[in-house]
Amino acid sequence: MKKKTAIIFGVTGQDGSYLAKLLLNKKYVVHGVIRKSSSINTNRIDDIYQDNFKKKRVFYLHYGDLTDSSSIKTLIHKYKPDEIYNLAAQSHVKVSFDVPEYTADVDALGTLRILEAIKDIKKKIRFYQASTSEMFGKVREIPQNENTPFYPRSPYGVSKVFSYWMTVNYREAYNIYAVNGILFNHESPVRGDTFVTKKIIKALCKIKYGFQKKLYLGNLEAKRDWGHARDYVYAMWLMLKQKTPTDLVIATNKTYSVKYFINRVCKFLNLKIKWKGKGIKTKAIFNGKVIIECHKNYYRPSEVDKLLGDYSKAKKLLKWKPTTSLDQLIIEMIDYELKLLK
Repeated sequence: MKKKTAIIFGVTGQDGSYLAKLLLNKKYVVHGVIRKSSSINTNRIDDIYQDNFKKKRVFYLHYGDLTDSSSIKTLIHKYKPDEIYNLAAQSHVKVSFDVPEYTADVDALGTLRILEAIKDIKKKIRFYQASTSEMFGKVREIPQNENTPFYPRSPYGVSKVFSYWMTVNYREAYNIYAVNGILFNHESPVRGDTFVTKKIIKALCKIKYGFQKKLYLGNLEAKRDWGHARDYVYAMWLMLKQKTPTDLVIATNKTYSVKYFINRVCKFLNLKIKWKGKGIKTKAIFNGKVIIECHKNYYRPSEVDKLLGDYSKAKKLLKWKPTTSLDQLIIEMIDYELKLLK
């Protein structure tokens, strides 16, 4: 039986690395697309890339970029995969305010470039677009589901809304199997260092053992629906297995504040902190010293206050549900950081 082939844009990212490993376990041939950079950024997939040469090769890396339609078209037309996953993006919300044009070029037009390449191929390719809860932004209802109106509050969110509707449009106009996974926040030990969950855990582990003195953060009252990337990439794969392409919310149905997240991390690290102040003046004190402060540089120009996803439709159609609790996720991330520190 011929193996299925998949192309993953954004294979070096958190989701890309988990998805690549999932697909390889499912006996796929996987083609990962990476941007050329002067620094090596394949650390999340080095293990599967090295193992690849010890047996029959099933994992390949290719240079490409979502801002370059020729590289996208060349790869898709050459390998004619069964499935394409677009996980590539400028995905940091705060940074999107600093580089809005670049964010739009990658996150919005990048999706269009992939869809155009798929449209021109006769083979039926199934396409997954990584949408995001940031599209809901200034939320119109709580919780948010597939019918909740979008109100994005950042260049990142706006760009993702463009990609969402372009995916729907190409599905309806050209009969392409294309779906949007509206994924709420999902984390893991290999989350990027600038994302708040990783930033918190990494810093508090260092503070506990004397490698760092203080952590600066933004809005501690913002609430997010946090899951594990491992669970969420499985949902991506399931979405491309359905008879009818359907856009779905993937979430945990639970929301917690950044401050609550910090408290749980401190509990597992046995850091007994005390909170003082409100708003931007909030501080966390440990052993008489301030170890956490808020700073205006880490506040967004327009904030998203509360995200809470309703995944009941995914539960019904995919028979999917999250398997990792927030505490389990935090413990896993802490263990990873402590091993690095040792």
